[in-house]
Amino acid sequence: MTGGSRTILAFDYGERRIGVAVGQEVSATAEPLATLPVRNGRIDWEAIARLVETWQPALFVVGRPTTRDGRPHRLAAAIERFARRLQGRYRRPVSLIDERLSSYAAEHDPAAARHGLDAVAARVILETWFAAPAARDGGASETRNDAQDN
Repeated sequence: MTGGSRTILAFDYGERRIGVAVGQEVSATAEPLATLPVRNGRIDWEAIARLVETWQPALFVVGRPTTRDGRPHRLAAAIERFARRLQGRYRRPVSLIDERLSSYAAEHDPAAARHGLDAVAARVILETWFAAPAARDGGASETRNDAQDN
């Protein structure tokens, strides 16, 4: 696939739910897709596998929040582990992006009532990724293609 026509899945990782959105790089558009439950700390990898099979993304984007003063959020280590596991399981690159305000934006989005707050937050994460290339980890900071933490 060419760089401009990639399908991308974005994730808003949480302790109880993971929001998922899908987008197209060529149009820089995203839509909420699903909210997956996390039960007893267990991620529904089968549901994620179905989404990967259906959408065939070239890349994953995962939101990684920071505190207002720029320090890592308390979930940062869990989010980074999730990102490594995504990459390891599905052999696609992962881009981490600061998402500290995605939940706030989603709470004020009318689509949250239809699609769920977490899926809308994932859409906001992906829209941020499209709009702000400088905010991406990208390049050397992207999760490596040879990560084995799965």
